[in-house]
Amino acid sequence: MTFRRRSIRRALGTAAVLSALLAPTAAASQPSPAPTAQQTAREPAWAGEGLTLDSEENAAVDAYLDRAAEAERRISPELVRVAELTAAELVGFDNRLKTEGSLKRKVATWLDESPEKSVDDVLAEINDSVRYTLQWEDGEYSEGVADAAELLHAWHHAPARWSNTWGSTGRYQAVNSTWREPAAAHPFEVQFHTPASRAAATLTHPLYEEERLPSTSPERAAELREQQAFIFGAVPVPEGAERLAAPGVSSPATRPVPAPVG
Repeated sequence: MTFRRRSIRRALGTAAVLSALLAPTAAASQPSPAPTAQQTAREPAWAGEGLTLDSEENAAVDAYLDRAAEAERRISPELVRVAELTAAELVGFDNRLKTEGSLKRKVATWLDESPEKSVDDVLAEINDSVRYTLQWEDGEYSEGVADAAELLHAWHHAPARWSNTWGSTGRYQAVNSTWREPAAAHPFEVQFHTPASRAAATLTHPLYEEERLPSTSPERAAELREQQAFIFGAVPVPEGAERLAAPGVSSPATRPVPAPVG
C-alpha cells in the first residue's frame, strides 16, 4: 500500500472516531422539549414556608390583589373621614393593603387545610385584603365604635360580619367587622381596638401565624394557644364593650349623618 493510501485511511479512521465522540454532544445540545400545559400547571409558581401555589392559583391571587388595590382607593378616604368624625386613631394606615406574600401564604394554607376547595372558593372567604384599625382610649371606646359603625352603614357599606369577642375568656379582645363597599362589593375589614387590645393583638400575631402553619406540631400549637390566652387575659374590657352590636341590630340612627367627604 502506498504512503498516499495509508494517509487517506488514517484520515478516514480519525474522522469516524471524531464523529462518534461528537455525536452525543450534538444530541445533548438539542433544546429540551417545552413543558406541556399540564406540567406547567403542576409546577409551583409561588412557594413559601413549605406552602405552594400552582400557576393558575397564583394568577387568581394576583388578579384578586389588583381588585383589592382598586377598592382601597375608594374606601380609604371614607375611613379617614370616620376617624376624624369619631376622634379615633387610625392605626397602621400604611399597612391597609395586605401584602402579596401574606395573602398568598394565607390562601396556600387554606388550600392545604381544605383540599376539596378551589382557589376561587378560598378567595371568596378572604375578608382582610383591605383592612383598617380604629382605636380609642377605654373611656371613649364603646361610643366611638357605635358611631363609626353607624357612619359606615349610613354611607352604604354593607356589614357582612361582626365579631365581638370582648369578655371572652382567654381569647382575642376586640370587635372585628367585615364590610362590602358599595361600588364593587369588595370586602374590607375594620378592627375596633383600645391601646391595650391592639398591643395584645400585635404581640400574639406571630404566635397565631406559627400556630396556623402546617408544619407546627399539635403540641406546639397547644403551647402557642396557651401563650395567646395569657396575653389576652390581661386586657381590660371597656365599659359596654360586650354589648356592641352591628349597625341595624341594636338601634337605628336617630341623628343626622355627616357626608363621607368633608
